[in-house]
Amino acid sequence: MEESNEALCVGIDLGTSRSSISASTGERHVVDSYVGWPVDMVARKLVKKSVLIGREALDNRPMLDLRRPLERGIMKEGSDKDQEAVQELLRHLISLAGIKQKGKNKSRVRAVVGVPAEAFRVSRQNLRNTMDGIADSVMLVSEPFAVAYGLEALLHALVIDIGAGTADFCVMQGRYPTEDDQKTLSSAGDSVDEQLDKLVREHHPDAQFSVHMLREWKEKWSFVGEPKDRVMVTLPIKGKATEIDITQEMRSACESILPPICETMTTLLTKVEPEFQDKVRNNVVLAGGTSLISGLADAVTKALNDLGGGRATVVTDPVFAGSDGSLAIARDASSSDWERLSL
Repeated sequence: MEESNEALCVGIDLGTSRSSISASTGERHVVDSYVGWPVDMVARKLVKKSVLIGREALDNRPMLDLRRPLERGIMKEGSDKDQEAVQELLRHLISLAGIKQKGKNKSRVRAVVGVPAEAFRVSRQNLRNTMDGIADSVMLVSEPFAVAYGLEALLHALVIDIGAGTADFCVMQGRYPTEDDQKTLSSAGDSVDEQLDKLVREHHPDAQFSVHMLREWKEKWSFVGEPKDRVMVTLPIKGKATEIDITQEMRSACESILPPICETMTTLLTKVEPEFQDKVRNNVVLAGGTSLISGLADAVTKALNDLGGGRATVVTDPVFAGSDGSLAIARDASSSDWERLSL
């Protein structure tokens, strides 16, 4: 649209664990959703920065007031510091995209941001307020809708975007999705972490590990179904580096999200017009970082077979599927779309 070409367009997937940006400049970047400030003068002397973002913040966390400011895909409420952290994260993403944010030649920015499908209105408004001064126009859309739009899976499709904080569902029926077409669950990556933490501590009570170690194990070895290899990790037990087998714990933790996800998928499918249900069952698309759990698509396909057949696939690029889709929306939206969808 001519109106959109006057400004730079960006699509942002603001995630609990990682956030990505795709810009009309051609830039695409992803960062860990962590922000930290030095806790004292010693820390300031060492890091030589007033604020650290992403992997740099994680790597230096012992000397930082570290924030993971997004919870279940939305900004944490009740903390000015978390709001400031989200602003720092957004500015960082915009700067990575090569967009000038200050000075006489400051770029005009139109941003489409993906949020959980059932994000509360107050959460959406808080995010809009946080983006004031960062983007000139802001449109918030559901994360699975953004994925669907980017893939052009706009008719007879069901997108399940499974991130760290939430699993978001959206049935596409050739129009903008309604509330009845969408659903959000908290059964996602963080709930896998919590379950894995619980199981490992139960079976290895003297083991010492952090949530960051757990997440690294999950990203490297997560699976559902029969294991292809044993999951062996090394951690301290009473100060001694010890190798332990967490294969069963990993499987149980990962499979814990399957029942709620498959149940919600079934519920949404039953709302589709009967003559179109077969088409939707055969076009289930998994996105988000947690969709990369080995065997997950096969497990969802098996659940679809119990309904009469179907097929689930994982998007080619889970890291940027949301931000790429949001950028496509930003580019295609007319002025009336911006007015209607920016409320």
